[in-house]
Amino acid sequence: MNEIRHFIAGKPVAEPSERSGDVFDPATGVISGRVAFADPEAVNEAVTSALDAFGEWRRSSLAQRTEVLFAFREMLVTRRDRLASLITSEHGKTLDDAAGEINRGLEVVEFVCGIPQLLKGAFSEQVSRGVDTYSLKQPVGVCAGITPFNFPAMVPLWMVPVAVACGNSFVLKPSEKDPSAANLLAEWFFEAGLPEGVFNVVHGDRQAVDALLAHPDVAAVSSVGSTPVARHIFQSAAASGKRVQALGGAKNHMVVLPDADLDAAADAAVSAGYGSAGQRCMAISVVVAVGDAGDALVERIRSRTLELSVGPGADEGSDMGPLVTGEHRAKVTSYVDAGALEGADLVVDGRTADVPGDGFFFGPSLFDHVTPAMSIYRDEIFGPVLVVVRAATFAEAVELINSNPYANGTALFTRDGGAARAFQNEIQVGMVGINVPIPVPVAFHSFGGWRNSLYGDLHVYGEDGISFFTRSKVVTARWPEGPSAGVSLTFPHG
Repeated sequence: MNEIRHFIAGKPVAEPSERSGDVFDPATGVISGRVAFADPEAVNEAVTSALDAFGEWRRSSLAQRTEVLFAFREMLVTRRDRLASLITSEHGKTLDDAAGEINRGLEVVEFVCGIPQLLKGAFSEQVSRGVDTYSLKQPVGVCAGITPFNFPAMVPLWMVPVAVACGNSFVLKPSEKDPSAANLLAEWFFEAGLPEGVFNVVHGDRQAVDALLAHPDVAAVSSVGSTPVARHIFQSAAASGKRVQALGGAKNHMVVLPDADLDAAADAAVSAGYGSAGQRCMAISVVVAVGDAGDALVERIRSRTLELSVGPGADEGSDMGPLVTGEHRAKVTSYVDAGALEGADLVVDGRTADVPGDGFFFGPSLFDHVTPAMSIYRDEIFGPVLVVVRAATFAEAVELINSNPYANGTALFTRDGGAARAFQNEIQVGMVGINVPIPVPVAFHSFGGWRNSLYGDLHVYGEDGISFFTRSKVVTARWPEGPSAGVSLTFPHG
């Protein structure tokens, strides 16, 4: 039985934890390991380790930090297959999906390899006679990250490299459902030259989270999770005087206008709706078919959905793997049950799909003629359930999205440049795709939604990430005019 323990001060903790949880192989349903659950004492040990390391690391040169980051980047590139296999074994997603999330995390590492440029301040000479003013970007201290199960490598890579590049130390609390990737990343960072204690990992449940949120030596908390979790983290951490960025849930809409390439739109809806079994915060959950696009679009999505192969993520022929746990599969099943009872048209029923008998598999499901009053529209299902809403006009589609409490990502499929421009200007959502179904920003921009999809002011990685993990300091300096002893300050004119 694999024992997954905390990683503190550059090594796994030797002593077993009094509490632990099961880790499953979702493709078989078999318990593959046990993960330690941290109590407040273990969290304090990790935070203390990070605090002890912070003083020296914040004074490290930018050259030293970039040397570590470049070495870590090389490990991600040359060892990504090992990390992808580990992700698939605990999450269930296909190897291609696992490799994809590593690549997106790698982009952030490459972005912060340019940290000397990103930490440059501003300088204003002679703001008054003999007075200069300049700004500095300095680290905030011990930072904590609370990350979800759906991207066990990518989301930590959105936070940790940015934080340590800025001179902070870090304590990560990953999901207890697939915890091993976090330890492997910590081991590689340490091997790349990051001093012990700069990056620590504690595992566990809400007890570990609440201990981090309340710890007086944690200065900042970054998290990704459901909206209730994000709200709890924001309120608790902010009440303790910490800076917080807490990304919440999503109900991402994809609008398809009648002039769109319907084959391209259907391909996009299937890949964005069912990829990683729908367990993505940027998954398309709702297709909004405008005008007479509906019937033809639904038929195209239906035929493609029926062609998907559901099987173990490690199998080369699998298009979609299992859900992460049996409990989560039961939740997704309950939503399909509810949608059918509420009167939606169940076009493809994932409950009766041809899937392996073992493991936590569930087939892709497609509903049509869904209304905003139905639970399958209102709630974040986080599974392979795609719903189609009909809208008579473009304006009606925009109003539907803008009235939804979630505002993480959205997309528009059209050939009309005027409609695209109107959409990007009028839509009240944080990330917008035009003929792009999953508009995750590249690393030098920032990721985050609006409304109930974000608690806090700053998004993750990119320029916002640098701002979150640094504090600005402005220095105003006056130096006496005139020569010092033995120094001539006479300059030629011209």
